[in-house]
Amino acid sequence: MNPRIFALLLAAAALLDAAEGKWTPAQVLELDRTWLSKQGLEIPPERLWDPKTGEGLLSAVISTGGCSAAFVSSDGLFLTNHHCLFGILQEHSTTANDFITHGFLASGPEGELRSKTTRVTMPHRFTDVTKDVLAAVPAGADDLARYRAIEGKQKQLVAECERAKGHRCRVAAFDGGLYYQLVDAIEIADVRLVYAPPRSVGEFGGEIDNFAWPRHAGDYAIGRAYVNGEPYRPKYWLPLAKEGVAPGSFVMVMGYPGTTFRAFTAAEMNELKRNFERRVDLYGEFIRTLEETTAGKPEGEIAVAATLKSLNNSFKNAQGQLQGLERGRLLEKQAEAERAVVAWAAGRPEFRDAMTARDGLAAMIEQNGATWERDALLAAIPAGARALSLATTVVRAAIERQKSDAERDPAYMDRELARMADRLEREQKNYFEPADRALFAVFVRRALGLGARERIASVDAAFPDAAGVAGRVAALYAGTQVMDAVQRRAMFGETPAQLKARRDPLLELAFTIVPEQIALRDRQDRTLGTISRLRPAWRRAVIAHAGKPVAPDANSTLRVTFGHVAGYSPRDAVFYTPQSTLSGMVEKVTGKDPFQAPANVLAAARAREFGRWADPRLKDVPVDFLSDADTTGGNSGSPVVNGKGELVGANFDRVWENVANDFGYNSAVARNVITDVRYVLWNLDRVQHGIWLLRDLGVE
Repeated sequence: MNPRIFALLLAAAALLDAAEGKWTPAQVLELDRTWLSKQGLEIPPERLWDPKTGEGLLSAVISTGGCSAAFVSSDGLFLTNHHCLFGILQEHSTTANDFITHGFLASGPEGELRSKTTRVTMPHRFTDVTKDVLAAVPAGADDLARYRAIEGKQKQLVAECERAKGHRCRVAAFDGGLYYQLVDAIEIADVRLVYAPPRSVGEFGGEIDNFAWPRHAGDYAIGRAYVNGEPYRPKYWLPLAKEGVAPGSFVMVMGYPGTTFRAFTAAEMNELKRNFERRVDLYGEFIRTLEETTAGKPEGEIAVAATLKSLNNSFKNAQGQLQGLERGRLLEKQAEAERAVVAWAAGRPEFRDAMTARDGLAAMIEQNGATWERDALLAAIPAGARALSLATTVVRAAIERQKSDAERDPAYMDRELARMADRLEREQKNYFEPADRALFAVFVRRALGLGARERIASVDAAFPDAAGVAGRVAALYAGTQVMDAVQRRAMFGETPAQLKARRDPLLELAFTIVPEQIALRDRQDRTLGTISRLRPAWRRAVIAHAGKPVAPDANSTLRVTFGHVAGYSPRDAVFYTPQSTLSGMVEKVTGKDPFQAPANVLAAARAREFGRWADPRLKDVPVDFLSDADTTGGNSGSPVVNGKGELVGANFDRVWENVANDFGYNSAVARNVITDVRYVLWNLDRVQHGIWLLRDLGVE
């Protein structure tokens, strides 16, 4: 290795410990300015966020509902990941016009593809509502009543917030209820796909390279937000960087990280380990089933593409979590850290309740074990057969609508019904009957295999003969109208009595399963009530013991993490440099999936038609790079920004050794994978010749 490059890598590694933490916008303003400047931040922190006005560069960072993105132009263009807008590609693909395989570039704004279900939200205001939420809990309430009171207050606060037209609000709990925040966001419902590369670019390396390094995937896509039929004009957007990154470069990752578990006790983490084990087992069978039932059937492959993509990612993530837990001894380390806090708190009367809280959380986990297998299977219904998931959704919606809006499960309140109707319609595109019947049979056989104390009575009654599962499932599909999109939309507006009058066999089964789901929700809510009562006391002791700022666990709220471009050593005698190149991608091409690339990409790469997008140090077009930023699921599509506030890439993955980062940050291997914006622009310029879009992006 070049000695100068190695020195830069070591210098970057020396900064790694500074990267831990997914900081809220308010916390960013509280961090030491000198420290931020030394890290590489060149703009005042107030440029990122002004809590008084709800403005700043962070207001350009948007959520697509599960992914992050950022406005990158004054006329509503936003950059995110290919896999984050994959659903729009699938929505518009047919066997005759396969956008999934060949990609899509609109000929101009008039040719952009509108999504039926994708929405984006942008931050507006964050308000601490902890006192309001906790004051709503009645004295002496048990844990279920406690949670329902908290939930009721959250609904009230959200309803008041959403009186403002076009606003989408939620109350977010931090670290299980240490504090609560009202998140007020502005929602845009008209989202259109502008550009997505071919699948062989966006997913180059496929599942083989997923969660791995080196990567050569162009995991990017560009969309546009519209309001009243016109491109949205954001006040803030992230300009594309004129200069790229190098080893040691400072970066910020901004976005909406989903869920992490660092505030959990060792007992809670151990239960999560069990969840990941079950996910590997169940999702593995789902994946095999979908692949076997769609092999050689193009219409089936297109129909299940988005579902299979999601399942594969969750499956491999679970594998990585399990391996990371073992490799890093994370459960043992958490137990050791807890013992240190207990010893420290023992001599401090103000933290005496922390030990009681920790013991109570352990007792909660033991109690949950009595119905764990049944609960895990019932919770997996939305990930399995579309027919069962849609039938139970229709029935549950009808039952919930009999209640006042404030008394319903939050997922079935009026504010959700239009979205749910859109999803019910959109799901038709994901449906391929042979595959769906097979997934249904997987669920039934697993339910029939549960232990005596965890039976699902509705499944036992509907499938008395284990040997006849396939025939009974086939009869359900033959006799139902649930999978007729027109009939399903009509069902969604009907009462329970009207649904029962249809005498539809799948709806009849759903009416027996839904009470099991409602009972599951009660158990889950009781658990959340216990957590809200106990975890805050424990976390107060943990934070006091730390004696320094501690970022809360990720909870899909806006966060910023700081880092640097850096390589890492995954094992003895191996060191990975932090950038991959176009030439490296060409070297990996085999001509067979997943290591194939479009002919026009290969032609331009082999001719070294790099244009202005080549890195002067690499003398090549950079494809992906690594940083030590603290990311997780939900950070897919997150803008990666330099110290000047300019966009240098789009985050899309983590390395295999870093998947268990959700449980604890390890500076030696905490690396996230980012598509370099220069690779995006090279494809758009030298391959697609998308001059009009380059101009819209401000690239002359």
